[in-house]
Amino acid sequence: MLGRNHYGGNCTTMEQRNWHTSYDKGVPTAIDYKELTIPQVFWQTVKNFPNSPALVFLNCKLTYAEFGAEVEKCAAGFAELGVKLGTRVAIQLPNVPQAAISYIAALQLGAEVVMTNPLYTFRELEHQWRDSGCEVAVTMDFIWDDFVRDRRSELAPKKWVVASIPGYLRFPLNFLAPLKLKKQNPPRWAKVAPESDMILFKDMIKQASGPAPRPDFDWNQVAALQYTGGTTGPSKGAMLTHKNLCSNIQQIDGWFTGVQYGKEVLMTALPLFHVFGMSICMGWGMASGACMVLLPNPRDLPSVVKAIAKHKVTLFPGVPALFNGLNNFPGIEKIDVSSIKYCFSGSAPLPPDVMHKFESMTGSKIVEGFGMSETSPVTHCNPLNGVRKAGSVGIPVADTDARIVDIETGTQDVPMGEEGELIVKGPQVMKGYWGRPDETANSIRDGWMHTGDLAIVDEEGYYQIVGRKKDMINCSGFKVFPDEVDGVLVAHDAILEAATIGIPDDEYGETVKSFIVLNPGKSLSAEEVQAYCRENLAKYKVPRLVEFLDELPKSSVLKVLRRELRDMEMAKSKD
Repeated sequence: MLGRNHYGGNCTTMEQRNWHTSYDKGVPTAIDYKELTIPQVFWQTVKNFPNSPALVFLNCKLTYAEFGAEVEKCAAGFAELGVKLGTRVAIQLPNVPQAAISYIAALQLGAEVVMTNPLYTFRELEHQWRDSGCEVAVTMDFIWDDFVRDRRSELAPKKWVVASIPGYLRFPLNFLAPLKLKKQNPPRWAKVAPESDMILFKDMIKQASGPAPRPDFDWNQVAALQYTGGTTGPSKGAMLTHKNLCSNIQQIDGWFTGVQYGKEVLMTALPLFHVFGMSICMGWGMASGACMVLLPNPRDLPSVVKAIAKHKVTLFPGVPALFNGLNNFPGIEKIDVSSIKYCFSGSAPLPPDVMHKFESMTGSKIVEGFGMSETSPVTHCNPLNGVRKAGSVGIPVADTDARIVDIETGTQDVPMGEEGELIVKGPQVMKGYWGRPDETANSIRDGWMHTGDLAIVDEEGYYQIVGRKKDMINCSGFKVFPDEVDGVLVAHDAILEAATIGIPDDEYGETVKSFIVLNPGKSLSAEEVQAYCRENLAKYKVPRLVEFLDELPKSSVLKVLRRELRDMEMAKSKD
């Protein structure tokens, strides 16, 4: 079992840093890593907690022993399809049991998984699967029926496995669910039949025979090609090795000293195809023997609230939009959500008001952290029991170094308190970008990962993300960081959400525009928003333009997509 008792004490591989004094008692500054692959971690948990619940999905509940049996059959089925060491397997599933089963099974065979968003268009699938060279794809029945079946010759995979949301449900939901799912818009179930190059997931499991192969490979083997969002061009596959992923699991495990192995219930609403869900919910979840409560749609707040109350969720990885949504959920004050102990927030800045309200409502603690696809993902986190600084992503975790360097060259450290680009170094940093040596060389220099995020650091080593290099607004030579403006805006009691961008301006080069979603029943004018901002921001940071929207465009993990707002503005300028 991975655990704090297995670290062998603190190592001395990295010099002491000022932030080490802020570590909680018992948290190591360096780790004596157990060099295990992800499947080895999984089977260790199966051995230690065979009868503990592992996966919950509606009326389906699998213990770790049952989870392991399904993984073994799935791995045998994959092997019969030709999956072996180095094969790339695409997994395009929402948060259903088949996603977790397929992930562990493919990795057990030494394959490299390509976690894929089920909402992708055909164009996005074509790019990702051709770029990665996927040979086998696991997808959903409604995706297969909608556009994959008739165009699969244009995609890279040659063998297909088709899963269904009702696949692991028990009676009577296994009969009722297809009727309900088929009526959704768009449908989330389709009746499909096997073909020469396609097998149904349930049939593959039933037909699998004999023990699955267990090829010998070490933790330097690539485990996942985790594709970035493609905000600065075509998405790139970050090569994450078993070492990267397993090191990060051990770093996270060492950080959260109050976790009880085999007893926690972990909300798994974050998509497993996203690095946050894949590594924190699934990777660390199964390593700690937690029961993972699977929810396919994090936007479905009624289901999230119901799951917390029903299953007594204790661990809650989430994003600010999710915590904010629960804060404002009608009738939440009448629902018992007090089982939640620890929450982990990432993906976007967490407004202090959102944090305090959620903690007051649940009695839990939220620790904000930082990570990215290229770092498996966690590099920073606020201490669980020590000083948590609102607005800060915390301090680097064990064996992780961090610096703030100048934006222009990326080589010179900037003075404390000044903004610059955050760069990080540690065992969780990716091997590189798949098939893109130039991109790799530009991002990883002398072992340092250049994140593209702008940050400042204080005298105690706490880091604050102030924006992205590409999002920074240059207004007459003055730097405006959208996150700062958004933080001021959402502190207003009438504003639910805000997103700020820079738009071209003949006089200033760029000018500030904010998009705002109001709380239900509240009203504000653009002039009132600007007057409020003038009280809290320097004049050049005050949005000159304000637009009210019903909702902001968001990614699958509820991260605001500023690029879509910029695209919307560009389209307006052309009209």
